[in-house]
Amino acid sequence: QVQLVESGGGLVQPGGSLRLSCAASGSIFSISTMGWYRQAPGNQRELVATITSGGFTNYADSVKGRFTISRDNAKNTVYLQMNILKPEDTAVYYCNLDGSKILPGMDYWGKGTLVTVSS
Repeated sequence: QVQLVESGGGLVQPGGSLRLSCAASGSIFSISTMGWYRQAPGNQRELVATITSGGFTNYADSVKGRFTISRDNAKNTVYLQMNILKPEDTAVYYCNLDGSKILPGMDYWGKGTLVTVSS
């Protein structure tokens, strides 16, 4: 069983920065694709960024150039550095572990951390 625990959310002014962290339990972190997703009130959950076990990254167009996803396999942790934050970035941010290469359908989610961008 995998548990994902996000941290680092909070209130920040427009133009500011935050760094989210997601710590994973278990032994499959290093061979899994990790991702950050977000859900704003009234909206569906959407992809923010993913990083494969080999370090390849993918970003939503809305965050390219502002957000950076990274991982530390020694610490079983994935990060999301968020810069130049905008009010439209306000959402609950969720960490995801995609273990489908290990077992089809293997998919884990954290409980989320709230990011509020407001002056």
